[in-house]
Amino acid sequence: MLPDATGEDAVRTDHAAQHPARPEPAAADLTAFLAAFQRVAEAAAQVRQGKEPAEATVAEVLAEHLGTDPRRLPVITEQVPAMRQVDADVALESVVARHGGGRLVGVGGGEQRMHSSLSEIVEQSRQWRQFPVGAVDYGRSATGPDTERRVVTFGLHLFVVDGTPVAVLQRGASPRYDMQCVLEVLCADEDAALGLLAELRRAMLDRSVLRGQVVAFTGGPYEPSAGGVTFLRRTPVPAEDVVLPPGTLDRVTRQVLGVARHREALLAAGQHLKRGVLLYGPPGTGKTHTVRHLVGEATGSTVIVLAGTTLRYVGLAAEVARAMQPAVIVLEDCDLIAEDRSFHEGPQPLLFDVLDAMDGLEADADVAFLLTTNRADLLERALAQRPGRVDLAVEIPLPDDAARRRLFRLYAEGLPFTGAALDEAADRAAGVTASFVKEVIRRAVLVAAEAGHPVTDDHLRAAVAEMTDDAERITRSLLGGTHPEGARGSIQDGDADGTEDWGPDRDAPARVAPAEVDPDGPDLREGDERGADEPRGVQVVLPGSPRDGQRRR
Repeated sequence: MLPDATGEDAVRTDHAAQHPARPEPAAADLTAFLAAFQRVAEAAAQVRQGKEPAEATVAEVLAEHLGTDPRRLPVITEQVPAMRQVDADVALESVVARHGGGRLVGVGGGEQRMHSSLSEIVEQSRQWRQFPVGAVDYGRSATGPDTERRVVTFGLHLFVVDGTPVAVLQRGASPRYDMQCVLEVLCADEDAALGLLAELRRAMLDRSVLRGQVVAFTGGPYEPSAGGVTFLRRTPVPAEDVVLPPGTLDRVTRQVLGVARHREALLAAGQHLKRGVLLYGPPGTGKTHTVRHLVGEATGSTVIVLAGTTLRYVGLAAEVARAMQPAVIVLEDCDLIAEDRSFHEGPQPLLFDVLDAMDGLEADADVAFLLTTNRADLLERALAQRPGRVDLAVEIPLPDDAARRRLFRLYAEGLPFTGAALDEAADRAAGVTASFVKEVIRRAVLVAAEAGHPVTDDHLRAAVAEMTDDAERITRSLLGGTHPEGARGSIQDGDADGTEDWGPDRDAPARVAPAEVDPDGPDLREGDERGADEPRGVQVVLPGSPRDGQRRR
């Protein structure tokens, strides 16, 4: 038998009967109450501080534009290389205008926005009103040697594509925040978003600021550069200012520029467009000058110049050239990368990366590789292992007597030297290069300026005598000149050419045999002990090299 409820138990029972338990409020009601309370608190704070009502948040603007809660929509992200940041800005402006225009708004919230994705910005602005609409961030980027453009670096584009509202957050690259250039698309229709990105990619190619420019993959505070790309001037160099043996410039021009001019005819005949040209010879003979002439003539072509340590970017250069064709890739002083592995961290010399880049282009790609070298013997081994990459190899030799006279007249243009004095100087400077001649003329003007007199023939004679004196032996070497008597050898042996001793026959001129070769044609080294199964193609054979020795046996 259970005991009766007496005392405290009876009191608790009576209290429960008189006050039954209340039902728990619904979760939705509680949420609505808290939201209302938050709005009241915010309004009270604004009144106390004398502020105007808060600006609309990014989430509110997106919800109004997209017609739905943006937090429920996927974000599609497109990474953009820093060098294409300006292209992305140009493409976005073009695409938005094509679809009837739109609205560009900024994102507030301080530095936190720099470290937040679009989805995080939307979520936090919805919950905590952390990212209000603010001013658009801009930067300035070069679009050419003398032009620049204002570029959006943080802004939200709101527009409509074929009836579908879309939002694109554009953010530029920022080393300060370790931030890449990114386009983030928010749209209720995923197919529409993907289609928009494809349209933007096409516009980036068609309207690229790199197209038709001369660029190098370097950058500095005193250069017109953007995203690691420096814009170079395309300075015209007339053909008459390029002093080479008769017919040499015509052969090079036909291979580099003629293929592009007759592109359609070659393709119709089933011929390839990709080509490689090698200019080789002693330092200072005019290889770079010849390249400048070709670049000046290649109007409408995109030219990418790589030299020194920037040669490591040859793979990137090939990608840009493929996209921006017709294009020319200039690789200066390739002998520096023929065997030295210190230029990059790969397991093979960088030259093989150059050849791989050439291999990676399709045969119908209108891209010309223009290589220069002072040491063709170092390239010969690599080119023999990869035949067919270079279609034309041309020697740029030391100027002969007639060429030296032309050079003296060219660099003395506008100065009061007599023809007889220029011819005399050319005769006394046998075995020198174009660079040497240019420096002689400058030194004559300098000697006259130091004396406080107008420049005359006597100053020219003094400059020639000074630079051909034995005391200037190293200077002649650096300018690519030889000893006045024409002797050659190493610097230690009195060689003013500055090159290595290539063997017992180093006085003989280097030769390329033959210059234009079909990779599938007959073996150029017929009679060579190694047989016909060895690589075929352009063969550069220098006196004293191992291959030269085999040919002589």
